[in-house]
Amino acid sequence: MRRKRKKDDGHENLERWLLTYADLITLLLAFFIVMYSMSRIDAKRFGKMAEALNGVLKGGTTVFKHLNDEDVLKGHGLLKLGDLQMIQKQIEERFENLQRPEEVRTEITERGLVVHIMESALFREGSAHLEPRAMDIMDVVYEKIAGLPNHIRVEGHTDDRPINTPVYPSNWELSTARATQVVRYFIENYGMAPDRVSALGYGEYRPVLPNNSIENRAQNRRVDIVILTMELSMKEPSSQLYYIADSK
Repeated sequence: MRRKRKKDDGHENLERWLLTYADLITLLLAFFIVMYSMSRIDAKRFGKMAEALNGVLKGGTTVFKHLNDEDVLKGHGLLKLGDLQMIQKQIEERFENLQRPEEVRTEITERGLVVHIMESALFREGSAHLEPRAMDIMDVVYEKIAGLPNHIRVEGHTDDRPINTPVYPSNWELSTARATQVVRYFIENYGMAPDRVSALGYGEYRPVLPNNSIENRAQNRRVDIVILTMELSMKEPSSQLYYIADSK
């Protein structure tokens, strides 16, 4: 009888171990489901939320100005690279109808859809003032990007010839001023949300061709309008979610 009792005790202990193991597996499964759900939220926004909560726990005061489900799910609706290829085709067809295809070139890169606009289509040489003939180009581009949720980055570029004027001491200032003028045109004429667009100036340091001929330099003097991919758009700062955190 004693031997039988010992055997039963061993069987009972084994069942308890299996029960504990099953509970552990269930908890791990629940943990990974929660982690997967969190991964669908913009990491930058989640980090801001965590930082704000940390401030509260440490005794500071944090006031959330704006936060809702639509803000947290920032990635919802952003176009992926495949979708941007459709926009590229539409832009190219539109410029062919304008009979000015030589002034605009498009390409798909790892950053997204890039619309290269030649200097001759927008500015006089050495100037950042938009010419009247630039309006047709600008209007067509905005027509195709107006409804896109992706972030728009406008980049100014020059060739390698130096410039030194009271207004533009170097190509940095000229390229940045040109990008800014394009951004201002979109905002002031069409009411584009300022947090959807940004301006950068690269001077002569991002050429598409070697600066060894008149033709190549003309190609390097350009403004690039970049419709960022979904992934890069989600990494851009946004004014949709912000908070004011005060120390003790």
